Amino acid sequence: MDDKSLNTARLIALDWGTSSLRVWLLGDEGEVIDARAAKRGIMQVEDGDFAGVYREIVGDWIAVHGELPALACGMIGSRGGWAEAEYVDCPAELSVLADRLLTIDADPVSLRVVPGVMQPSGPGVRPDVMRGEETQVLGALSAAPELAERGVLVLPGTHCKWVHIAEHRLAAFTTYMTGELFAVLRHHSILGKPAADRDGITDDKAFELGVDTAREAGAAGLSSILFSARSRMLAGEIAAESTPDYLSGLLIGDELRSALTGVGEVPPLRLIGDDALCRRYRHALARFGIEDVAEIPDAARIGLWRIAEAAGLLTY
Repeated sequence: MDDKSLNTARLIALDWGTSSLRVWLLGDEGEVIDARAAKRGIMQVEDGDFAGVYREIVGDWIAVHGELPALACGMIGSRGGWAEAEYVDCPAELSVLADRLLTIDADPVSLRVVPGVMQPSGPGVRPDVMRGEETQVLGALSAAPELAERGVLVLPGTHCKWVHIAEHRLAAFTTYMTGELFAVLRHHSILGKPAADRDGITDDKAFELGVDTAREAGAAGLSSILFSARSRMLAGEIAAESTPDYLSGLLIGDELRSALTGVGEVPPLRLIGDDALCRRYRHALARFGIEDVAEIPDAARIGLWRIAEAAGLLTY
């Protein structure tokens, strides 16, 4: 008999983002009984029929297991999602997020949504926001408790987050639009044209050259070094098909240079995200002399379980 069949279903957990939807049926101590994934992020839901997608994705689980608590994180709680969950101020901790869940009256069971986190303006600090990453951060703290007193979590993606942890709280964070900038420049600028039809080619040396160029740029701004993706190709220093990897190195290298400037001794640093993208960040961090960088898997799922537990949603 499959051990999973011995688990009692306790929670339906949803990571509902902009482009994708991941759902888990969790039992006992958060073990995965079943899991699903679909390209049904908020931008792929026709006519805003979030209720229909939700019913379709969890309905059979409810039919089999009865009424269960359901908890979601991510852009489903944004202004463009199903309903807007409020932001809580940073610094943020588990108890505050658990106390401020939004409840959506839905069929077949109500859906609760984790609030986002806002970093208010202050001296030398711009306002910043996150949705979904706060749940991953809590999951990471559960999986890697050694970070709880002082650590850094890097969440690569379209909008990369650098999150500073202090005293078991999400203490501060910064957003870098590295992934979105790469997509725009790769597909909608002169820098991407030399390799327009050459997807799938990887050149680690070109990537390293891009990272090193950004690291050593000194007073040069990003807009200045970006043009080197074209000038190095015209000078024969990189091949046309290697320009995307070089461009990726420039953007990630500039992000790292900004994030690490003035930090001094870097606290324990961990990555959360897509495996291939985390490998690329780990490669870039090594060029900055930071070698001890592990990835934390399943952070969203673990975080949703922790929040549900703190909110008293789980019944035994």
